[in-house]
Amino acid sequence: MESQVRGGTRWKRFAVVMVPSVLATAAVGVGLAQGALAASFSVSGQEFKVKAGHLEGWGFAQYGGMDEGYASVAGDKTKMVQRPVAISSFKRAEITEMCQSVKTTIPVINKTIYLRLDAGPNENRKVEAKNLYIDVAQLDADATFEDIDIGVAVRDQSRGPAVKEDGTSLPGGFAQQARKANLYNVEQTAWATSAGTFKLNGLKMRLGTDSKMECF
Repeated sequence: MESQVRGGTRWKRFAVVMVPSVLATAAVGVGLAQGALAASFSVSGQEFKVKAGHLEGWGFAQYGGMDEGYASVAGDKTKMVQRPVAISSFKRAEITEMCQSVKTTIPVINKTIYLRLDAGPNENRKVEAKNLYIDVAQLDADATFEDIDIGVAVRDQSRGPAVKEDGTSLPGGFAQQARKANLYNVEQTAWATSAGTFKLNGLKMRLGTDSKMECF
């Protein structure tokens, strides 16, 4: 789950206050086309699923960006494409009941293989992360934010981890930030995740062909 990234989002039950950011970072094309790149590497052409009972994060920031990665075309060929993401970042986060799954189809044997990771089984053995970035394509959760600011310029966000600086950044782009965020019953689809430190207490990994191995 480690890589150099930033996180994204399309909302369902997520807090109503987050709606303006979706309109600003997802519907407004220029905000995404010129936003800070979320990943400093090429992401794979596969999304993965992450589920969590509770994510408690301190130093939250979110803004728009683009991930560049591979996409399948005719046959076994691939091409590079750009995907819009909403970059969710936390200076520090603790996660309980975390599940991550990804499915891969292997053409040679015509089989779909599922990889599943579970960690942070309870309050005493949480997943711990520092400088966490998530490139999310979709997120469903029940969320509460403390001391939230909506409409901050990307370059002026001061509560989340540093925004990557590069030639495509949009310093005046739309961002939001909060001192603290609590997300419950999290179900998200993401392109990439990275952290300065990622401590996976109670880690379990499984491979199999049963679709029930997916987190949701």
